[in-house]
Amino acid sequence: MNKAQLVEAIADKLGGRQQAADAVDAVLDAMVRAVVAGDRVSVTGFGSFEKVDRPARYARNPQTGERVRVKKTSVPRFRAGQGFKDLVSGTKKLPKGDEVAVKKAPKGSLSGGASATVKKAAAKRATTAKKAAAKTTVAKKATAKKTTAKKATATVKKTAAKTAVAKKAATAKKATAVKKATPAAKKTTATAKKTAPAAKKATAKTTAPAKKTATRKATAKKTTARKK
Repeated sequence: MNKAQLVEAIADKLGGRQQAADAVDAVLDAMVRAVVAGDRVSVTGFGSFEKVDRPARYARNPQTGERVRVKKTSVPRFRAGQGFKDLVSGTKKLPKGDEVAVKKAPKGSLSGGASATVKKAAAKRATTAKKAAAKTTVAKKATAKKTTAKKATATVKKTAAKTAVAKKAATAKKATAVKKATPAAKKTTATAKKTAPAAKKATAKTTAPAKKTATRKATAKKTTARKK
């Protein structure tokens, strides 16, 4: 019997195939989650499921006979209940009709046990989801910080490049202005040099008549004194 046949077998009792499939899936999921979490699932009259740890050991390859080391692992284990064993061995006969072969759970036992196991599994799933969400948030924040740092570095580099370009442009302008001013200064110096001899000549010409006039006056005075 496979899963589909199991669903068909209990569909009439649960009111339809879909309800039976949902019930089978829910039961198997709860049992698997509980065993994975390390809890023991015990069904009265049927058996129990539990997680068993196997230590590291050596085994032999059946094909080559070579000794192989097997790592530590965990495996699920099922132990049949006494009622199940008695029915399979034939010590007890299966009930006829619509009677259930597995004994019903005692009153009050459904308040804990499986329901508590399911709650524990759900709590562990929620905790795992929260941890994963926290890790994702931390990773996103770290990525955002790295991106911001990269942008800041790029901005600083761009600003430095602009400043360097501006300094080069200012230096080039100053050099151009100095080059333009140098010929004008040379022309002014040359003009001053040309003007200096002319000024000297003009001064000499103005001074010469004055000297001659003073000489003439002095000669006239000497002549007048001799006559007297």
